[in-house]
Amino acid sequence: MKKKLPLKRVIATALFVGTLDISAAIINFLAQGGQDITRIFRFIASGVFGQAAFESGSYIIFMGVFFHYLIAFIWTALFFYGYPKLKFQKANPYVVGIVYGLIVWAIMNLIVLPMSGIPELNQKISQKLIAISILIICVGLPISLIYRSKIKTTSVN
Repeated sequence: MKKKLPLKRVIATALFVGTLDISAAIINFLAQGGQDITRIFRFIASGVFGQAAFESGSYIIFMGVFFHYLIAFIWTALFFYGYPKLKFQKANPYVVGIVYGLIVWAIMNLIVLPMSGIPELNQKISQKLIAISILIICVGLPISLIYRSKIKTTSVN
């Protein structure tokens, strides 16, 4: 038996978790007193464009949206195509989702972001915990649960 993973399902899941994640980021930003949500997308774009993202025109906001959903797609595809190769496929999908959210946070914050052009983040522990929670709830859990519930098994000839 082989699991069938149509690209459309990966894309739909990536769009869903990307939207959940950015919605949570916007709500968190506004709750902390932020007013201009375009700064979130400029911040994302600054990973590639550096400080120029904060001084550029509106196209940079589009680039931030694009990069955000591209990253969501990459994390979704990594899970959908990598998870079946792991030995603990039958593990509780909630535990898997929590662990995956933690992995996404760790790799993004300890490897990817420091290597990018974003300004240095001086987050308080409470802000880090919120960011971790967002990635667990909006990325890790949905990907794990969608993967587990929507995959059709087909026989291989």
